[in-house]
Amino acid sequence: MMTWTGAVQVFACLEPTDMRKSFDGLCGVVELGMRRRVETGSLFLFFNRRRDRVKILQAVEDGMVLIYKRLERGTFEMPSCPDGTSGTSLEMRAGDLSLLLAGIDLSSVRHRKRWRQPPIEANSLACGPGC
Repeated sequence: MMTWTGAVQVFACLEPTDMRKSFDGLCGVVELGMRRRVETGSLFLFFNRRRDRVKILQAVEDGMVLIYKRLERGTFEMPSCPDGTSGTSLEMRAGDLSLLLAGIDLSSVRHRKRWRQPPIEANSLACGPGC
């Protein structure tokens, strides 16, 4: 099972993607279709029309990484937007990505409530007078 840390952002493209696309083509889908920046280091998921193949794109410090998984049987569960909202992409948890790749039905997974520390703003890190 592939796992990622909870700190990484994961975005799934909700429209079927042409699996012939490689690095540059998928970067175009991220920036033009999903309206995201590839350079952030986030993971971007792309499914084909039959949902038996997935590509995962990530920018790393010295280049790009592309992971391609093909199922011999069965399909991947396509993530869905909560509450019937629509869009071209959906943000997922890194743990849900691992479950999706392992074939676990995400609708059967229950997440318990957890406290999460709010992000630290750059302004709050500035040193006050006398530093």
